Amino acid sequence: MQNIHMKNINVEYFAILRERAGCDRETLATTLNTPADLFAELQARYKFPAMTSIKVAINDEFADFQSQLKDGDRVVFIPPVAGG
Repeated sequence: MQNIHMKNINVEYFAILRERAGCDRETLATTLNTPADLFAELQARYKFPAMTSIKVAINDEFADFQSQLKDGDRVVFIPPVAGG
């Protein structure tokens, strides 16, 4: 049997993601292991638009979407920003 560990992940949102989530940050209890899995779950929950150029940072460092999440991590999803 697989051992499932809950993690508390602190998530921060910017721009369109913040608008859709209705908040700029939240703490989530999850068993998900990667930012990719976490974003997919949040995308379904908040109806985030599909974004191919979104970036992720874990604990103030840009990271890969396949990085392993640990309890207490701070994850920031950064959408592309339009300039003008």
